Amino acid sequence: MGNTSSFGQPKNQTGKKVVIQKLENASKTGILSLQEHDLEEVPRQVFSLSKLRSLDLSKNSLKDLSTCNLGGLTNLKLLNVESNKLRPGSLKAISELHKLQVLNAGQNCLGVELPNGVSGNLPKLPASLKQLKLHSNSFLTIPPQICSSTLIKLENLDLSSNSLAHIPQEIKFLSSLVELNLDFNSIPSLPEEVGELKKLKVLSLRGNGMNGATQPQPLPASLFSKTQLIDLNLHENIMKNSQLMDYEGFSAFLERRKKVKTKDIMGGALTDLDTCGLR
Repeated sequence: MGNTSSFGQPKNQTGKKVVIQKLENASKTGILSLQEHDLEEVPRQVFSLSKLRSLDLSKNSLKDLSTCNLGGLTNLKLLNVESNKLRPGSLKAISELHKLQVLNAGQNCLGVELPNGVSGNLPKLPASLKQLKLHSNSFLTIPPQICSSTLIKLENLDLSSNSLAHIPQEIKFLSSLVELNLDFNSIPSLPEEVGELKKLKVLSLRGNGMNGATQPQPLPASLFSKTQLIDLNLHENIMKNSQLMDYEGFSAFLERRKKVKTKDIMGGALTDLDTCGLR
């Protein structure tokens, strides 16, 4: 009948035999998922899979990946380590994964300060990265390794649900960025340099306590006039629609949105073209 939970839902099969079978399959397919296997460390056999392209280690109890041979997986394109217990310094080997395109390390402890004073810095990130998810990691500031001129291929960045209070000018270096999620931080305003993100189309700033009456305006004119922004989510901020409408550059944003014929952006979550979630 297979494993089921008390609610009758299928339960992920675990155990040594299951892992062995998955490892054998992965040697042929290049894809391995060990999600929800109660792992406290990665099985050493994983690192002999030199052709591995996709590795899912999410929803385990991993604390440190710096002691394993993760850097030996040189063909890896996708790594998912979401919902573990990873601490600062535990992703050192990431810098050796020169083909990595997708990294999901959300819901960990990468921004927490340890007793020895080590806190939220990351290793050098691969220049090949296109998607980076670091939501819910207790970052107080954006690690400098993210706003780097080497990440010219990065298209999607998720830093939601951290404790960020500032966006550095260096955000401008992410020249290929299309989607930026900064939901549920404490960001009062954005720097003028966001206007240099020429490819930016989707920006979400939900729940930041951003005050619409602040002067100068918390969302610079360059964001509206110099980017390709067509989806802006400002739900749960201290801002009114009338304030937003008076912002310099906002009319250019509205005009651009009127030309959009499809609304298949971020799942079509934002349906009000004019108010960006404000009243």
